[in-house]
Amino acid sequence: MTRARFTGRTALVTGGGSGIGRAVALAFAAEGAYVVVAGRRREPLDETVALIERSGGKGLAVPADVSVGAEASAVVRTAVETFGSLDVAVNNAGVFRGGAPLADLSEEDWRAQLDVNVTGVFLALRAQVRQMRSQRSGGAIVNVSSTFGAHTSPAGAAAYSATKAAVTALSRGAARDHIGDGVRINVVSPGATDTPMSLRPGETESDRTERAAATLPLGRISATGEIAAAVLYLASDDAASTVGTDLVVDSGGSL
Repeated sequence: MTRARFTGRTALVTGGGSGIGRAVALAFAAEGAYVVVAGRRREPLDETVALIERSGGKGLAVPADVSVGAEASAVVRTAVETFGSLDVAVNNAGVFRGGAPLADLSEEDWRAQLDVNVTGVFLALRAQVRQMRSQRSGGAIVNVSSTFGAHTSPAGAAAYSATKAAVTALSRGAARDHIGDGVRINVVSPGATDTPMSLRPGETESDRTERAAATLPLGRISATGEIAAAVLYLASDDAASTVGTDLVVDSGGSL
């Protein structure tokens, strides 16, 4: 029997055009939410909305760069104007530019990751909290971080790891600041997941499967649906007393 924990609620997902973001958006829609997906490119957002509507849900695509404060605020405003409230937000937008030692990382790549992964989360989070604390019902926010940073330190990912550790710290601080406003903030930290980002340079999906079987305690990477399930749990009333937690979903990779 399908659960419907989010019927009549509005959920916003940044980075909702592909991968984990799309899986999260579809999962919210399947449980009754009105879903707003945001990202830099309209085409993949429209594809996500088409999948939502094909299954009988309601979705809205809002192209936006959340590393720009005015655009992050506009996404929230559009969601509220369209569906009447903002009950859940998932900050999933992120970029990875790495693979080389820190000394070989360009300043451009450093700033790109900092802008999207940290500043983008801050600006989106700020706009979302401002709206949610104005609502009698409050809201729930889940920030998507990574096992890179707070849990593991892989070679060639120092800058990315630094940004994701910052997301975890930012989220915990914001959770403490705003639980009194009725806004619950938590984190999901995925490990290797079935998205292109988990492929190493030149690696095929079959290669990745073999690598996971040999290196991960569970013997496989996570499915995007498993990450979505963790996000929906933290956003739901099932986790009503869960505040500031960092839920790791990584097939045991950080053990």
